Amino acid sequence: MKIVSVKGICLSETNYSESSKILNIYTEEYGLIGVLSKSCRQIRSKLRAVSRKLIYGTYHLYYKENGLSTLIGLDVINAYLKTTMDLERVTYASYLLDLTYQVVKQGTDTCVLNTLVDTLEKIEEGMDVSTLTHIYEVKMLAHLGVLPSLDGCAVCGNSKNIVTISSDKGGLICGSCFQSGIDRIVSSNTIKLLRMYYYVEISKITKIEVDDQCEKEIDQFLEEYYEKYTGVITKSKKMLRDVKKIRIKEEKMMAE
Repeated sequence: MKIVSVKGICLSETNYSESSKILNIYTEEYGLIGVLSKSCRQIRSKLRAVSRKLIYGTYHLYYKENGLSTLIGLDVINAYLKTTMDLERVTYASYLLDLTYQVVKQGTDTCVLNTLVDTLEKIEEGMDVSTLTHIYEVKMLAHLGVLPSLDGCAVCGNSKNIVTISSDKGGLICGSCFQSGIDRIVSSNTIKLLRMYYYVEISKITKIEVDDQCEKEIDQFLEEYYEKYTGVITKSKKMLRDVKKIRIKEEKMMAE
């Protein structure tokens, strides 16, 4: 095994033996790799605090190609401490890690790492976590090869007179292809936002304002679309739904 230093983020952690962990780290150089953090669960271990998911940094490893590498040390770039201290933010972040794991298992596109880090940094800054997650979900559909039609009607290709978007039909729908009673109407802003989500550079976002109606419509569309076309299943999705319900309930109570 050779010693290497790679920049990456820990997507998941699993206890191994009595005192160690196996970390799944997504790296710029090698894509997704498994790393053994020996004795990191011992109180005096120098690796104890950093051997966990949601740590972005430069990992120093005994690297083993097509096998389990071993962690030597880590220079932390961002531990996202504000995010980990907030239930809503850390739940969304966990979902993003799980989603990323499902996406990168299918390839070694390091652009995914850059997009993930940009998104987590915006969440750490306190920007709207739901909207950031929707933006990330749209971008991941492209990496999964199932991006919905966002430049023209999914049925006929017409780029004019777009009236709604349909998960069943695979994207935007024009007035001529719209079927009353079958296709669900969404607001024009929802259509504009979904298209913008694909093209926007997350690192350049400085302000996010999405009204409740658009957020709900985008959430419903993406939920249906992921279920229909991706086959992606994440353990954190149920917890994320529960957190969304709690937030909606709290907003209703505040409005009363």
